Amino acid sequence: MIEEKYDFYSPTNLKIHDLNVSIKDHLIVMDSLDMFTKRHSENVANLVGRICQEMRCNNQFTIHCVLAGYLHDVGKLFIPKEIVNKPGKLTDQEYEIMKTHTTLGYQYCMEDLALRPYSDGPWYHHEALNGTGYPRGLRKSAIPYSAQIIRVADEYDAIVTKRQYTTHVNISQTLKELIKDARPSEDVIALDQLKQNERLGKINPKPLKALFKVVIDDTLYEISCVLNYVNYIKEQIKRLKNAQRYEEKMITAKKGSTKDYYKAGMQLLFQPGENFDNYKQVLAEYENALVIREDRIAKLYDEIKVIKRLKI
Repeated sequence: MIEEKYDFYSPTNLKIHDLNVSIKDHLIVMDSLDMFTKRHSENVANLVGRICQEMRCNNQFTIHCVLAGYLHDVGKLFIPKEIVNKPGKLTDQEYEIMKTHTTLGYQYCMEDLALRPYSDGPWYHHEALNGTGYPRGLRKSAIPYSAQIIRVADEYDAIVTKRQYTTHVNISQTLKELIKDARPSEDVIALDQLKQNERLGKINPKPLKALFKVVIDDTLYEISCVLNYVNYIKEQIKRLKNAQRYEEKMITAKKGSTKDYYKAGMQLLFQPGENFDNYKQVLAEYENALVIREDRIAKLYDEIKVIKRLKI
């Protein structure tokens, strides 16, 4: 039984290597990252490009944001691999070292004239609108708009990866977490300055709203992939049920020639790996797979309804 092919991020995503051939050689450095970080960088860049498209940003700004997003974690090349790849929680000391990937990435880009324009990605993507980010604790307009977009994509993909999502079922839980970062806190704080910081929120709600649309598009894409597979499953069920009917007729047939006729018909219906002994088991597996996929489609449609009701 074949399985449906589905990538969590739609293949309609922008591709890094298609965006700016002139700096392609300079981007080879990204191949030196560990596979986890490299894949994350590609995902962030693709999400950034699609967020920009949803916000109707011009093409030049979109390309800039995509490349800056692709390079946002390049500084991790200079962080000890035992820290970057540590499976558990980082110690306070390790976390302080990890945080330096922002400035290290900025410095790397600044030393390369071709990458210098995109240094905003590495340097600013962990800054927060309310001043609680790093490395410099910048606020509001001091953070480039490109980096505000990159932060949304970065946080989303980080949560998706951490939870090992392979489907958009329950993806609204991730979006709800991002909403918390976009909404101002209602906590009462004594100092006026802290009150002001809290009212700002951490991430920009506009690219977050655009991300919602991207997620809905990808959920619809997943539905289409599953529907294609459902159609395939239904064809296999129909084929094997025909074989089952042939077997029933073969059993009740009185003439040997008639039995041979239905037996030959069954053999023509079998695909590689199927035979008289196992085809009913294969049929049961297809029927079970159909139930699972139809349930998944229903849940995905429900997920879209939930996302559309989310408010920032």
